[in-house]
Amino acid sequence: MLDVWLYAIVSVLVISLVSFAGLFTLSLKVKSLQKILLYMVSFSAGALFGDVFLHLLPEVIEETGGFTLFISFSVLFGIVLSFLVEKVVQWRHCHHHPKHGGHVHAFAQMNLIGDGVHNFIDGLVIGASYLVSIPVGLSTTLAVLFHEIPQEIGDFGVLVHGGYTKGKALFFNFLTALTAFLGVILALVLSRYVEGLTMFLVPFAAGGFLYIAGSDLIPELHKEIGPKKALLQLIAFLLGILVMALLLFLE
Repeated sequence: MLDVWLYAIVSVLVISLVSFAGLFTLSLKVKSLQKILLYMVSFSAGALFGDVFLHLLPEVIEETGGFTLFISFSVLFGIVLSFLVEKVVQWRHCHHHPKHGGHVHAFAQMNLIGDGVHNFIDGLVIGASYLVSIPVGLSTTLAVLFHEIPQEIGDFGVLVHGGYTKGKALFFNFLTALTAFLGVILALVLSRYVEGLTMFLVPFAAGGFLYIAGSDLIPELHKEIGPKKALLQLIAFLLGILVMALLLFLE
């Protein structure tokens, strides 16, 4: 159990440090950054799908002896909750349009709140995946990591656009990333008192990953319709799946 705690905490620490990815944008031109992000998003989508269908669902199905209705409802709950969280954040954004001036806008503050909730759920997911096994925890951590890099770069841009200085944007982005520690600790502690918690959290995580990859990432890729870019996106997408497949050899 000590190994599980160590792996989980270190994993969340690495994920939290990704919040400083905004620094990477300072040395790049906007067009160059957009090109790189597009293929990172494609790779991330493949990694998330790969983690769901090659690691998370097979593990929980093996534990329960079959694909049960409980697993189905847990996956659906992960999708529905992700949908609701995103809707709330978007609704707040629509009702707090940026205005001219030197103050911090409400939409930037809401972005921080939404990001904090998202990172808390990531912590729950990582904690639950390590409770299944260390290889599953590692694959899930990588899937989250690949997704977080382009997201954190985008969040940094939103915060700066919303009125924060670059230094404060990085600082507050890092603070919201720390909520992942609360999530991972909660998952690991509750697992000692709530029987079968892992069998809910793992398919719940799968549902969240399916929503992120299918609803947030894939639509972004469809904005580029050129055949060359589409081919490169497909290659990046398949590479994401391949990385998750290669991790099967760790199990």
